[in-house]
Amino acid sequence: MAHEAISVFDMFKIGVGPSSSHTLGPWRAAQRFLKVLTDKQLLNEVSSVKVLLYGSLAKTGKGHGTDIAVQLGLAGDDPVTFDVHLIGDKIEGIREHKQIILDGATPVVFDPEKDVVFLYRESLPFHPNALTFEAGLKDGSKVSETYYSIGGGFVTQEHEKPSEDSSVVLPFPITNANDLLHWCISTGMSISEVVQENENAWRPEAETRENLLAIWNVMKECMYHGCHTEGTLPGGLNVKRRAAAMNRSLLKGKKYNGFEEWVVCIREGGNSFSYTLDWVNCLALAVNEVNASFGRVVTAPTNGAAGVIPAVLAYYLIFHKESLDENEIIRFLLTASEIGSIYKKGATISAAMGGCQAEIGVSSSMAAAALTECLGGTQRQAMMAAEISMEHHLGMTCDPIQGLVQIPCIERNTMGAIKAITASQLALKSAPDYAKVSLDTVVKTMWETAKDMNTKYKETADGGLAVFVPLGLKEC
Repeated sequence: MAHEAISVFDMFKIGVGPSSSHTLGPWRAAQRFLKVLTDKQLLNEVSSVKVLLYGSLAKTGKGHGTDIAVQLGLAGDDPVTFDVHLIGDKIEGIREHKQIILDGATPVVFDPEKDVVFLYRESLPFHPNALTFEAGLKDGSKVSETYYSIGGGFVTQEHEKPSEDSSVVLPFPITNANDLLHWCISTGMSISEVVQENENAWRPEAETRENLLAIWNVMKECMYHGCHTEGTLPGGLNVKRRAAAMNRSLLKGKKYNGFEEWVVCIREGGNSFSYTLDWVNCLALAVNEVNASFGRVVTAPTNGAAGVIPAVLAYYLIFHKESLDENEIIRFLLTASEIGSIYKKGATISAAMGGCQAEIGVSSSMAAAALTECLGGTQRQAMMAAEISMEHHLGMTCDPIQGLVQIPCIERNTMGAIKAITASQLALKSAPDYAKVSLDTVVKTMWETAKDMNTKYKETADGGLAVFVPLGLKEC
């Protein structure tokens, strides 16, 4: 039986906020469409381009910057390297000149107001996050491709077969939690060690290590930047940033220069329950305030849930370790990624498919398992922690006000982080042999819950807080 091979770098991607499925995914889809045109040697023959956004991408696309993402992708910019401070100027230039330079080489007449079409009442059957690119050629013919942004920055093309990379043969193929437990028991390895052995099938261990530390660097820069940036978030809700004020209040005037000195100052404040809780909240808020303002973040496993794992990892490093131990960072991320991949294979990490349980719930579950292993828990206890965390996110809806990843999304990251820590503590004090619910059971339950959930609670801004708060979307 074929197993889907998912790497740690599939679960953790560097990108631009505010949404992995509505920003990063469409950006990547635009890049894939450029490749289609290039491979067919048609790029220089293009005379016009139109982008059609369906379903959830249409309904919350403005709030998530989907229109901005597809323009940047068509222009040939990359979300990992593009200077986020230039996004506004780049988009304004396209709007003002009514021209987009495809892949940075081919100028084409393009009016974002007309050529990015929001089809609010149309959905495609495969997935709510669908978009179609249409390129008109100089000879009058057209090239059209449809893509689906399926969560966490993953993109699939219409009629594309599920990915089964036959070039990568994993020593420990894993589809579900039972498979993972089997390999842990039969080898005696921890979850992170099993994952590392699988990663070795893709690349040398030193390269995996280097790339994971690059992931961590983006996470820590995101936390630091968010904790030192005042102001109001863009989008029209006028949501005030809170992380910087919390940081300032907690540190009581202490002076520092850079992330490492900042961490020292945080440690000096002690480890009381309220102090620790405040910092977990502050760090989670910081990341998602950066995400909400088109900043660079790490999908973990999505942008909307990007603050949970950095906050829990930082909590572990600051309050349980004496240094920023790189080995522990790698261990944490490897463990978390495998739990996330199990949810992707057995359920979904897309809020448009499963509501917020698929984003905050999954990220909290990932963080709970990783924290448990790092705190000395067994493999069974780590999986128990993952199960506990998701069990108490089941049914969580995705109802962003005005389609923005701000209310309730930013605060939900704080709750996901705290639930992860609580789940870990419960698991570490428990005997997994007596647990009534397995991780595989909760994954299956989450997927069944997702399928039963009303569409209006799946990232459409058609239900919940999005309509009951006065600032909610008007009927399209």
